[in-house]
Amino acid sequence: MIVYFYDLKPKRKEDYNRLKRSFYYHFNKIKLSDFSFKTKSVFAVEEKYEKMLDRFFLGFKGSVEVYKIHTESVEQLL
Repeated sequence: MIVYFYDLKPKRKEDYNRLKRSFYYHFNKIKLSDFSFKTKSVFAVEEKYEKMLDRFFLGFKGSVEVYKIHTESVEQLL
């Protein structure tokens, strides 16, 4: 399982809304039916989607800060 953390970081403050619209438009076009969890800036997916999501994030290089963690399990506390 892979957990992705991301944050939108536009080069200029004025570009934030444009970046946000573009990012989420393209992100929502990815039809992943087996998200383990998905919140505002964090989601977990099976490892088979790693390359596809890495390519997606590379398309926003310089505007999105992203990290990923390889893990065996994720547990919800509340």
